[in-house]
Order: sequence, then structure tokens, then C-alpha cells
Amino acid sequence: MTGIGRAGPVLVAGSANIDFVVRVPHIPAPGETVLGGAFTMVPGGKGANQAVAAARAGAATSFLAALGDDPFAPVLTRSLEEAGVTLLAVASDQPTGAALITVSDDAENAIAVAPGANATLAPGDLPVLADTAWLVMQLETPLATVTAYAASARQAGTAVLLNAAPAQPLPAMLLEQIDVLVANEEELAGIAAGKTIAERLAATGVRCAVVTLGGRGACALVDGDHHCQPAFAVSPIDTTAAGDSFCGALVAALAEGRGIDDTLRFAAAAGALATTQAGAQTSIPRRAEIDALLAERADDATALAALRDYCGIAA
Repeated sequence: MTGIGRAGPVLVAGSANIDFVVRVPHIPAPGETVLGGAFTMVPGGKGANQAVAAARAGAATSFLAALGDDPFAPVLTRSLEEAGVTLLAVASDQPTGAALITVSDDAENAIAVAPGANATLAPGDLPVLADTAWLVMQLETPLATVTAYAASARQAGTAVLLNAAPAQPLPAMLLEQIDVLVANEEELAGIAAGKTIAERLAATGVRCAVVTLGGRGACALVDGDHHCQPAFAVSPIDTTAAGDSFCGALVAALAEGRGIDDTLRFAAAAGALATTQAGAQTSIPRRAEIDALLAERADDATALAALRDYCGIAA
């Protein structure tokens, strides 16, 4: 079945951070000091990144987040507004969230997050969902808040997309409220048991479960049917926002009422493009860039077969 799409506005509820980014030759091992290169300070946070990604991909997007009373909050506010996101800010007595990110020369990253204000986002902060078609969340805000928001969305008839990142076990009562679950391979293994990726997708019990597999691509299980999309080959510089760009573009496509195959292809293109630029929100592609990549790239049958085999999906 491909009827997972639901047209309408998107509300992202989640984290907003200032990212402190250092380029390094390689990710430091425990106890190792690495002499780095360029240092930048850029807007980030999984929630904010996904809101920007959804808006740039064409969705009418609002963003609910808790921000501190400090110099970093206006930086995040400007970045969101410039992307066309409507910000619903909750004032917090804690500092705005921050992330320390090292990015290696081979485009990999290691991230440590100080949640700050993000940890104060509360169940009572969710606005009336009214005509909201999609509620998008991650796990950089309290799990109790995420669970409460999912239940409220279910009662309001709003579809829920959860990006299960950072990795942590999820209670059954939360999974029961989710329409679309997005996780990478490590995150999926922590949520559901199974010898293969296909078995783990099925074990989530979610109507639409999506696993992102980096340079291999992404696979989804929707109402018992598998749908796979190989990654688009690019020359990566920084993978920091690849997952967030994928999630934002995914919900933007779903919010247009697209089917799952078209949605996965659109999201995969956005995720690939995000790796070709440095930074978090600075790397997130716009709709025209996504459409251009899709127009010039054909599907790769060999890569698709390899992806299905990797996931343990029968031919």
C-alpha cells in the first residue's frame, strides 16, 4: 500500500541548538587530542534542522521549541525565519541547547549535545493542532513530552512522524501512536529485534517504518510491503545534516499526499545533497535543488538489488 501520504501543514516539535563545529583530520579516539582546522558556529538541533528541511522542500512548516534568554536564541530564530518556518518559541530559564561537533576529512562526525532549554519542553506546550496534517518529532527533547505529544496528535487526527534519534529504547505506548518511524540502522536495532533489517522493520509494529542506511540508501515497510530507494552517488563533505534533511524532505513529500516510493526518492535526494555542503542548516537543500537532482538521475537497478539483499528482503 502506498497511501501513507496526507496533505496539509507540518508542525515540527523538537530541539534547537547552536552547533560548535571543528574540522579534524579524523575523529579523536578516547584520550586523544587532534589538532583541528576551521571552527564555525551555526544553527542546528535535530528539530530545527528538520523544520528548515521541510520548509525548504516545500511544506508549510511551523516549529515548536524551547529557547533560552541568551545571544544564541536570536541566531536560531533568524535562521528559521529565513527558511520560511513559523517559530512557536517557549521561553526557558535554561540556556539554549548546544552541540559540540567534530567533522573529519572523510565527512564523518561525532556529536555531543548539551540539551539546555530543550530539556524543558513540556507536554503543556503543544498548541492546538487544528488543521495540522503532520506532527514531526525526534528524541532530543524529554521522552515523556514526545509521548504526550504523540497521544495528543492521535486524538486530533494528526499523523505522527518520529525520528528515533538519538538512539534509545522506545516504550510500546509511544510506538502505538506513531504513523511513520524513521531510524538509522543502529537506532532500529535498539528499537526492534530481528536477524535482518527486514525483520526489525516488521517488529516495530508501526504502519510505516523507514530505515536509513547511509550510502546504501533507505528502505521502508508500509502495511507489509517493502519499498527501497538506493542512495544517490555524490561527493560528501559533511554528513551532519543528512538524516535531518532526509526526514524533513520525507514529511514534505508526505504532506503533498505523495506515495511512499516517490517520497523515498525525494527524501534520498535531499539527504544526498545535504552531504555536499558543510554545516547543519547551511547544508540543507532547497526544493529546486532536489528536483534538479531527481531530474538528472535515473534509478539504479543493480544498487536496488544490492540494497534489498542487504536488508534481507526476498527478491
